Amino acid sequence: MKHYLFLAAAILFEVIGSSFLKKTEQFTKPIPSVLFVCSLALSFYLLSYALRGVPMGIAYAIWSAFGIVIISAVGYFVYKESLDLPAILGITFIVVGVIIINLFSKSSAH
Repeated sequence: MKHYLFLAAAILFEVIGSSFLKKTEQFTKPIPSVLFVCSLALSFYLLSYALRGVPMGIAYAIWSAFGIVIISAVGYFVYKESLDLPAILGITFIVVGVIIINLFSKSSAH
């Protein structure tokens, strides 16, 4: 269970870092750039701990799905970016895929 907490924290810091990426303006703005790099570094550090108890493919599937959903929400609410129906359907399929992996795949059990 603690491995999934590390994974959740890794996802959180990945989203925080990705949220600052647009504000770096191609790494010309120092503060957002430093926040991006530090958040991503911390994210991968935490992910390395999660991988002690979560298979890499499963961890990455969870990481990707949650990261896509959360960063899409950040884009929508913070950057006023729109999501059309195909984008929402695609994101939904990704989430459903991760749910299927976690419920039915024997590789998700460690």
